[in-house]
Amino acid sequence: MRGHTRAGTLAGVLGVLLAAVSVPGAQAAPAESGKRVFNSMQIVFSPDTPNDFCTLGAVGSDRYGRKIAISAGHCMSDPTHQYADRDIPEDVAPVYDRNDVGFGPLGHVRYFKDREGSSTGHPTKDYMIIELAPSVTLSSQGPYLKETGEVEAPGGQPSPNALNPPRDDERLLGAGLLNTNELVVSGQLGVHYGRVTSNSQGVYQSWASHEGGDSGGPAIWHVPGSAYPSQANGFQASGPWAGITKAVILGVPQYVYTSSANILADLRARDAAHPGVYGAGFQVTDNP
Repeated sequence: MRGHTRAGTLAGVLGVLLAAVSVPGAQAAPAESGKRVFNSMQIVFSPDTPNDFCTLGAVGSDRYGRKIAISAGHCMSDPTHQYADRDIPEDVAPVYDRNDVGFGPLGHVRYFKDREGSSTGHPTKDYMIIELAPSVTLSSQGPYLKETGEVEAPGGQPSPNALNPPRDDERLLGAGLLNTNELVVSGQLGVHYGRVTSNSQGVYQSWASHEGGDSGGPAIWHVPGSAYPSQANGFQASGPWAGITKAVILGVPQYVYTSSANILADLRARDAAHPGVYGAGFQVTDNP
């Protein structure tokens, strides 16, 4: 498989931050309200590398009342092996709006799953948790996609990360010829949609396309009967959050996504083992 991200150039970012002790411009976010954070926002981990970016897939809050954003885990790597795959209460990895780095950090990375040797990120847990600054305003409305909660698949196959019994939002969408589940995605290529043709351990393959830098970006479930994005409706679509952009692979179709079920299930399992996990009980914001 080949990775569909600029994360290769981000691989040393966390190590650099740790070695540098302090980062220019990494002071606390201004104490002002009104800074919207939304799905499809492009993010960087240093103001000095604006072309090394990833994308936010969903924003909301966790069961502990913290403001949270979710992106792809493979967007960051820790050469020191001190921070990957554990909660990070230290403010060592700030996150910036790529188009407004002058605001200062939107928040800080609190968790990311190590790639474990994969060029496209961990097979089932390729996600990152960002704790957002209290001063920002969460929004369910991205440039094109409005996220309406989290997708649920009653009776679906449980995520491999799920506890027993799994919740409905920890069950996977059906795939293949007998299913008509579709994803709608937003990224640099615009808004695309396509059927989920394969589900491998909660990693969906779909014809919905994306490109480098879109890693971590939003995928929603197309609600049957709802409007598809088109020129007539300004390419807008709404539906429950279903996952985040993962990679392009050498397959057909080549576009793959980490399911929201895998992320939510792993968060709940980790929180059950160690209560207080950042992002546990995540719910997409209902703020407009």
